Amino acid sequence: MAIASEENLAVRLTGVSVRYWVPTEPVSTLKEHVIRRFQGRKLVYRELLALDKLDVELRHGESLGVIGRNGAGKSTLLKVIARVLQPTEGRVWIRGRIAPLINLGAGFHPELTGRENILLNGAILGFSQQEMERRMEGIVEFAELSAFIDAPLRTYSSGMVVRLGFAVASNVNPDILIIDEVLGVGDEAFQKKCHTRMEMFRRQGASILFVSHSMNKIRETCDRAVWIEDGRAAASGTPDEAIQAYLSHLSKVQAAPG
Repeated sequence: MAIASEENLAVRLTGVSVRYWVPTEPVSTLKEHVIRRFQGRKLVYRELLALDKLDVELRHGESLGVIGRNGAGKSTLLKVIARVLQPTEGRVWIRGRIAPLINLGAGFHPELTGRENILLNGAILGFSQQEMERRMEGIVEFAELSAFIDAPLRTYSSGMVVRLGFAVASNVNPDILIIDEVLGVGDEAFQKKCHTRMEMFRRQGASILFVSHSMNKIRETCDRAVWIEDGRAAASGTPDEAIQAYLSHLSKVQAAPG
């Protein structure tokens, strides 16, 4: 992989690892945990390495696709870049405003109305109430939720929540837009609107990090792609190069006996 200069970079991860310690036996309640301690029965933990000395670069104006199996470390990677998760080791370098759309409904409160959640999400992204009120009409129009915007979010369908989340994240002029598989929840017409807006961001110089299990969407949307396997970058390059390496690996795994 060619090393880009920092002037051309939006994101650089160098040697990033994320470790979790997972109990080998299930302990469902705090009471059970306390009882085990009093009985002198220590919990045994095993190490889970979600990311393993990962190196990734995202350049200015680039759309980078991230592919891999469930549990490979893709969502952990996005959370580290979005500053939701602190890495155990390594260096994370970011330049620009980040707008993450990672988990369905993240940053929203189910008892607040859609309008109130727009203000809340804007505050999380660093915008004042006055600024978000100025953007309100455009967000509601893009999300196609004018009839529901003053209803509690708990009454929304999952697709409506996705539309609202993307409308907010993409209306705040981010330098870096992080998108997980959540766009697959919306209907086809709205997905097309989202991809059109993502393409507009790219033309304006924004950077996009896009996780998807759809190889066609990765090919259509991204300039480069990286295949994550067991927390490492197993292959990177053009979308076709990364996808071919990934699918070849899957074929070998599926053909293996046992």
